[in-house]
Amino acid sequence: MKQSIKKIIAMLTLVVAFTSCNQGPSLQTYFVDNELKPGFISADLPTSLINVENVDFTDEQKEAYESIDKLNVLAFKVDVDNIEEYKEELKKVKVILKNEKYEELMRGGNSTDGKFSVNFIGDVDSIDELIVFANANDKGFLVARVLGDDMNAGKLMSLQSALKDMNFEDANLNGITDFFK
Repeated sequence: MKQSIKKIIAMLTLVVAFTSCNQGPSLQTYFVDNELKPGFISADLPTSLINVENVDFTDEQKEAYESIDKLNVLAFKVDVDNIEEYKEELKKVKVILKNEKYEELMRGGNSTDGKFSVNFIGDVDSIDELIVFANANDKGFLVARVLGDDMNAGKLMSLQSALKDMNFEDANLNGITDFFK
């Protein structure tokens, strides 16, 4: 009897060890590992930081905005002294985003001006995390994690038109926007 209990415990230990090691790198761990490193800038931004009092939202856009809790941003600025590090870090992010848990919603851009992709974790109607990844070889890259509750992809995309004319200079985002100037 003791022998079979020991075998069960050993098997459970192996299963737990295998599943925890098999998850691979995540954006969350990448953010934590790099947020204080030279060349990176990071910010955790609550939605309350952005003043939307003067934005005329539709009901759908308001619902989408209210489903967002916060935004985590990590950016790497490339310069002549860190090109190889930039390439290495860019490759790490691309490998993470190839994980099957990150589903691609859209992508765009070009090799001259830069490229972007929008990925998510969850279902299209109930997104747990929305990821915006943008890079330009002459500027660097930015990864933004949009975190919230029951976010809907279609409704989130409708926010773009409401926020496109907003003055983000008043939102104290200068550290991030200046980063790429």
